[in-house]
Amino acid sequence: MNVSPATIESTSGPKTSETEEPLVLRVRDARSVVTLTLNRPQAFNALSQAMLGRLQRELGAIASDESARVVVISATGKAFCAGHDLKEMRADPSLEYYERLFTQCSDLMLTIQRLPVPVIARVEGIATAAGCQLVAMCDLAVASSTARFAVSGVNVGLFCSTPGVAISRNILRKPAFEMLVTGEFVSAAEAKARGLVNRVAEPEQLDSELEKLVAAILSKPRVAVAMGKEFFYRQAELSIAAAYKAASQTMACNMMEEAALEGVQAFIEKRPPHWK
Repeated sequence: MNVSPATIESTSGPKTSETEEPLVLRVRDARSVVTLTLNRPQAFNALSQAMLGRLQRELGAIASDESARVVVISATGKAFCAGHDLKEMRADPSLEYYERLFTQCSDLMLTIQRLPVPVIARVEGIATAAGCQLVAMCDLAVASSTARFAVSGVNVGLFCSTPGVAISRNILRKPAFEMLVTGEFVSAAEAKARGLVNRVAEPEQLDSELEKLVAAILSKPRVAVAMGKEFFYRQAELSIAAAYKAASQTMACNMMEEAALEGVQAFIEKRPPHWK
């Protein structure tokens, strides 16, 4: 995403011994849009334990930042994210380690969903296994036309069970299971058709397409977006009657917010709303 250097506050943190560069680069623009960039290009941005920990800390900080408006997850290099670091996983083959690793990853994915602001994946290159899971767990996704997606663990004998949770909540059951059981790649266009990504753009237009989505969100009151995101995911786990009851309560509370009262009054008076 193109932002003037003068508007960027770098908060990437200390360098790590793994690469001598921060595993996650963090920049914040003047609009309080925070971009987290995966920075292990030599390893196709594989999710090592250190990378997972860094992402968790960055997202935790954003969760408590009431001025943050949007989060973008991007990546350096030729891949968005190739999933878990298989070399690291193979070095310690114990049940306790694997349970700890996958729990750590699942906690990160839930943190993204529970964040009070929209999270957008900006995808170039491949997004495989837990990398595809990361795309699916983001609230929105914009992909380059050259991007490709797969849940390919089955190709090495490891069914992508945790990515399957996210994939099956994004796309219909049969296409989801086909991806999981074959490990085959799908194109960006097919990922859009299946509902895994929202928008696809040519590589040179990716940032401008992302900016359209960001600008649309920023034009809305933060409180309404935060309430809406929390309810959107909560209602999906309820029966239809319980979902409508919760929706009625959420809308009533939303209507009492200053932003909604101003927005409705502006509509009545046929003028633009003046949100704080």
